Parts: sequence; structure tokens; C-alpha cells
Amino acid sequence: MVRIIDISNGKEFFKRLLDRNKLEMDEVNRTVDRILNDVRQNKDKALKEYTKEYDRVMLEELLVSKEEMDEAIKNTSKALLEDLIKAKENIVKFHKKQLKTSYSLYEEEDIILGQMVRPLERVGIYIPGGRAAYPSTVLMNAIPAKIAGVKEIIMITPPCPDGSIKPSILAAASIAGVDKIYKVGGAQGIAALAYGTESIPKVDKITGPGNIYVAMAKKKVAGYVGIDMIAGPSEILIIADQWANPKYIAADMISQTEHDEMAAAILVTDWEPLAYKVMKEIESQLQSIERKEIVKKALENYGAIIVTSCMAESLDVANEIAPEHLEILTRDPFNIYKGVKNAGAIFLGEFSPEPVGDYFAGPNHTLPTSSTSRFSSPLCVDDFIKKTSLIYYSKNALERSKDSIMRIAEEEGLTGHANSIRVRFEEAEL
Repeated sequence: MVRIIDISNGKEFFKRLLDRNKLEMDEVNRTVDRILNDVRQNKDKALKEYTKEYDRVMLEELLVSKEEMDEAIKNTSKALLEDLIKAKENIVKFHKKQLKTSYSLYEEEDIILGQMVRPLERVGIYIPGGRAAYPSTVLMNAIPAKIAGVKEIIMITPPCPDGSIKPSILAAASIAGVDKIYKVGGAQGIAALAYGTESIPKVDKITGPGNIYVAMAKKKVAGYVGIDMIAGPSEILIIADQWANPKYIAADMISQTEHDEMAAAILVTDWEPLAYKVMKEIESQLQSIERKEIVKKALENYGAIIVTSCMAESLDVANEIAPEHLEILTRDPFNIYKGVKNAGAIFLGEFSPEPVGDYFAGPNHTLPTSSTSRFSSPLCVDDFIKKTSLIYYSKNALERSKDSIMRIAEEEGLTGHANSIRVRFEEAEL
């Protein structure tokens, strides 16, 4: 089920792994283009038709009512509500450290430079829904926006076939401070947030994960509105040595691959006997997993145990793959993690499994996938602010710099730019 690969033969697997998220599927592209154009032109009418087609429910009203919110909280267990509140406290505590402030620099007596930090006015968060329930994703997307000072948070999520939204999702939205919730999902929901409809206002930025149609729709509207990232299939990479517990490794690989058949789980170890122990554990633990068939398919396609000659080589593999989640299950993880260059989130030690980060610890679980941690970061407060530069020069300050500015402008062939400086001193010469 899970292949064992010697590091010297790993290139083909690495290529398959990185190619699995290519968003260039012709049929998906055509469908998404059609939906985006239809919603842009026909607005709520198109939204309701697609909700009937894809979610199998005809809705008269897309907005979740106060009565539905109250009912959802009543139908969510007290224990779960308390858990979500605790998770919120951890998320707030972590993300508050990310807040930035405006500043001014007085470079010289007559030059003031600065940066003005402002929150986005309105953001939209996409939460997968229907039969699934991801209250943790609500918290992870809405709370950083709230901390940033976003004035209005709009949430969209697909309805169940009876037209309802899972109570835990609505409860999490209430806890996180979401302002409005609409029963719409898919590419049509992304279109509504990007272009606006009679019911759903246009937003400045869209965040949150979804299926291939949602990801492609976000990719296509990027630039028209802001987006957080193009989320691909989930992945975990575990670096382990001879001290690691194979039972924990197997459980963590299985936990990640139960997301979907495209999920990836990779163990990288410099101790070959561990590979066989982990394989045996996976086979044993699979028997009690509900989503067994999904896990088996994912592990067959994108599961691997890579055997290296040393820990330095294991780190090289991890940095090349640049995983979404990186667990370090070694005798001294705090020494090993310093060599990590590329990862969305790092989990240190055998009692810091990936679900701790998914649900409770505080750092955001919306992470760069498909090797994009080489250049991008987890969702954070920065994603919900914008920065504006401030520049003030007095006449004397501009006079000191005018020749340099004009020379550079003329070198670029932009004589109008140079003239914009020049005219301010011609009058003084008259």
C-alpha cells in the first residue's frame, strides 16, 4: 500500500507528488468559466439555480436568519461550544501578536515618510459544508479578520439537502463574530463574493478552502478581488529517527489521508527498520478507520516512506517537498527544526500531532500546500490589512533631490516625470 523508496530513486515520486495539484483541467475550467459569467450577469437567480443543481435544494432566502443561528447554538452540545470557545481564545492569543501599526519616520527635518495600516472593509470566507462540518475552519478564517479590524465578515457555505447548515458551523460563526452567513457554495459562491449579487455584497478579499471548482474559481477572480491562496490537497511529511514510535507515525499518516484520495502522507527516515514497522502499523490501524477506502487510495497514490542515509539528507528531502504539515519525531526535534527552510507548519515531538494545530493550539491551520511554502505563509492577520505609503517633502527637501530625480526620469525616457519636478523651481527663477 505504501511504497518504500530509497532516496536515490525518489525523483519520479517527487514529480508525481508536485504535479497532483495542477489546476489546468479543461472540463473544470469550462464549468467554472460558465458559472462565473452566469452569476456575474444573473446574480441571485443564477445562485439559486446552481444551489438547486449542485446542492439539491431550492432556496427562497439565501441569508441565514437570526432564528436559525439561535437554533443552531441550542442544538450544539454544551461541551463542543466550550471547546470552540477555548480554541478561539488560543487563536486570538496567537494572532494578536501579528498586529501591525502605522508608523512615521522623520528622515530629516523637512522629510516625513510613513506607512498607514488599515483593515480591509469587507471580506468573504468560504467554509466547505453540505454534509461536512468544519467549525475549526470558521474560527481560523474569521478570527484573524476580526483581530485585523475588518468591518464586515461575510461567510458562505453550501447548505444540506434540507436547506439547513450544520449547527456547529453556525455556532462557530457566532463565536468568531461573523456578520452575515449565506447558504451558497461552489464556484457560484466565489462568483457572488467577487462580483456581488442582489443578496450578497461584493467583498475585498476571499479566504478559505474548497474543492477543485472553488480553488479554480478563486484563481480566476484573483486580481478582481484579493484571495488568500490556491489551496491544494492536504499533505503531511514526517521526519523520524530510530527513537520514533511507529504507532504514532502510522496514526498521523492515516489522519491526514482521510481528507481525500489526493492527500499525501510521507515518512522520511534515516533508520530503515522503522519503515517496515510503520507499514505494519498502518495495515493494523486501517481496520478501525471509518474512511478506510479513501485512506487506502490516498496512500497507494501519494503515500511513501523515503529512506535516507542521514538526518541531513532527510532535511534536504523535506525542504525539497516543502510540505504543508511537517512533523519532526526525533530524539531532539528542537535541534532538527532549525534546518527546516520550507514548511507551512512544524510540529515538534511525539505529543504535538498535526490535529493539535488543526483544532486547538492557536496558529492558523490554513497553510500553503503543494510546495508553495517555498514562497508563501499561513493565513494570518496580515491577510486582512492593507498598507499605504506616506511621503512628505518640503520645498527645500525637494530642491536637494531634484537633479537626481530628473536624471533618473530622463534615463527612463519619462520626460513628463522630470518636468513635474522642474516646473516647481522654474517659477522661483523668474
